Amino acid sequence: MDGMIETPQTHSGDPRPRAARLAPLPGLLGRLNGPQTLGRGRVFWSGFALVLALAVAYPLFVDGWTVGNTAYFFTWTFMAMGLCLIWGYGGSLSFGQTAFFGLSGYSYGVLAINLGSAYGLTFAALAIAVSASLLLAAVLGYFLFYGRISGVFLGIVTLSVTLVFETFMAQTAGPEWAIGAARLNGYNGMTGMPPLTLPLPGGDLALFPDIPLYYLLLAAMVLCYLSLRVLVNSRFGNVLVAIRENPQRAEMLGYDIRRYQLGTFVIGSGLAGLSGVFYTAWGQYITPSSMGLTAAALPIVWVAVGGRRDLTATLLGTLVVLFGFQNLTVYGSQYALVVMGLLLLLTVLLAPEGFIPGLVRVFAKLTRTGRGAPGEPEKDRESQA
Repeated sequence: MDGMIETPQTHSGDPRPRAARLAPLPGLLGRLNGPQTLGRGRVFWSGFALVLALAVAYPLFVDGWTVGNTAYFFTWTFMAMGLCLIWGYGGSLSFGQTAFFGLSGYSYGVLAINLGSAYGLTFAALAIAVSASLLLAAVLGYFLFYGRISGVFLGIVTLSVTLVFETFMAQTAGPEWAIGAARLNGYNGMTGMPPLTLPLPGGDLALFPDIPLYYLLLAAMVLCYLSLRVLVNSRFGNVLVAIRENPQRAEMLGYDIRRYQLGTFVIGSGLAGLSGVFYTAWGQYITPSSMGLTAAALPIVWVAVGGRRDLTATLLGTLVVLFGFQNLTVYGSQYALVVMGLLLLLTVLLAPEGFIPGLVRVFAKLTRTGRGAPGEPEKDRESQA
């Protein structure tokens, strides 16, 4: 009995007092497990490690075409996570993320064609292309947020920007529309840019849509996901969520909400630009249609269906919806877009915060029902002690 009083055991088997177990972890570990993200604790991270191990082993069990196709899905996840940050955490719906996608994609194409692939210059092209999106987002976002444009008008303005960009690029079919050796080719799109190429001592490694590119994109996706988890669970993320919940109250507390919104918009747009570069390098082509109305609407569907207020839900939802959309496109032709529209409608009506958070809540409720109300086992033990 005395031993039970000194170190009270809990139903989880953790001998630490309850207050110590609930205390936040320090540093990066604490931010990875912070309150702004679903999935915390040993069970979640064990599952994360298992999924990551399966993803690493995946190319060993499938053919090269399937690996390259999976890499294609990975290229879009950066834009989805960026939109999750802007919309889900910041509360600002940007309908025109494909403008940054297209700008970086075309910039990479022009730079890669003119610079070539030797000496790792394709990665220099990647950095410059993403910087172009960051710069455009900083300028556009400054006028949007410091001009107090919000709500539906923010979506209209950003959508207008991407449609203007699409229309302009579609008019560049003539031979006069060339930058160095790179022809823009109007609505036919730009082709012929080299893939991302790693300079290695034994010879350059061209990352065609196969195993090397798959591993590069997987590593970049995991790094981006973990970095964003740290960001949204930091002080910046907490303020961002406070702005989403009540911008007037956050401003009255002394926060410059425009600065936070602008920072979020720039980061999210940079991620959209990264998607554009990876997509262009993956397929070695890009067309104006990648910035059109349909292309601009699809990221909204991915993020909304998965769960816009959580990075994990957005990432999983994007991969699932992309897989389904591609199969519908192959076997269902034009009905794929109709299904995407219905999916968005069902999400709005049945699960406004996304299907994955809804499933998590149902699972948690069933688990609690199965083992009684939270805290009961501990109370029982304490009373026995």
